[in-house]
Amino acid sequence: QVQLVESGGGLVQPGGSQRLSCTASGFTFSMYDMYWYRQAPGKEREMVAWITNLGTYTTYADPVKGRFTVSRDNAKNTVYLQMNSLEPEDTAAYYCKVRRRGVDYWGQGTQVTVSS
Repeated sequence: QVQLVESGGGLVQPGGSQRLSCTASGFTFSMYDMYWYRQAPGKEREMVAWITNLGTYTTYADPVKGRFTVSRDNAKNTVYLQMNSLEPEDTAAYYCKVRRRGVDYWGQGTQVTVSS
């Protein structure tokens, strides 16, 4: 079965950096685009970044452009989200997602808190 496991969250100071990882299993990772989403308390879940199956193209939400970078290692079945210049507004639970055969699969999420 499809499984996505995020890691790398934690408490970070404003202006700091954090790298999230999402390791996948149960499907042929290199065939699918991968997504990062986030959800802050009281807000809807929003897409943060998107990377195509071979990593050729990436897309970012406006609030994170120039600060976040999505990448993947298909040999390790892992997608990454490098987050730089973090702001308190980036505080959220971060999730990775894959859409396979019309079904969205989500990881359990990893919490990122940006605070001094």
